[in-house]
Amino acid sequence: MSITAPELRRILQQTRVEDLPDLTETLTRDLVCAGDAAAAMSVAEVAELVGVSAHTLRYYERIGLVEVERDVSGYRSYDRAAVGRVIFITRLRLSDMPVRDIAHYIELVGQGAETVPARLALLEKHRAQIRHQISALQLSLAVIDYKITTYGGRCRG
Repeated sequence: MSITAPELRRILQQTRVEDLPDLTETLTRDLVCAGDAAAAMSVAEVAELVGVSAHTLRYYERIGLVEVERDVSGYRSYDRAAVGRVIFITRLRLSDMPVRDIAHYIELVGQGAETVPARLALLEKHRAQIRHQISALQLSLAVIDYKITTYGGRCRG
């Protein structure tokens, strides 16, 4: 059973941190690794699916972050692997990874298995930065919750 575009959009928007292992498994199984049933998607469909502009997707292709096939009419045709790559890239960008670091990661992937330690180091460094951001945001949320309660408001879990 494949994930539909609305389902994937909902998953990407509503996933909680504790659900990330399930999200990874779902994306891998249903989106990235689905077999011949994988339907090609247009640039507009992928843009809507992941919440970026078609211009952004064309930029990612132009700078070599993602490879996209063309159909018989010359239009971009995203297969499941390309969509999976775009989802990965957009999540990295959403978490403030610079495009140059993403490009470096993609370059390492292209160089083969011997670069796995370098890829791992890059992702671990980025994860540490994200964890720092999350901690800072949790402190900010606590301060805002406190202020809301001082005005008589209520804060939900």
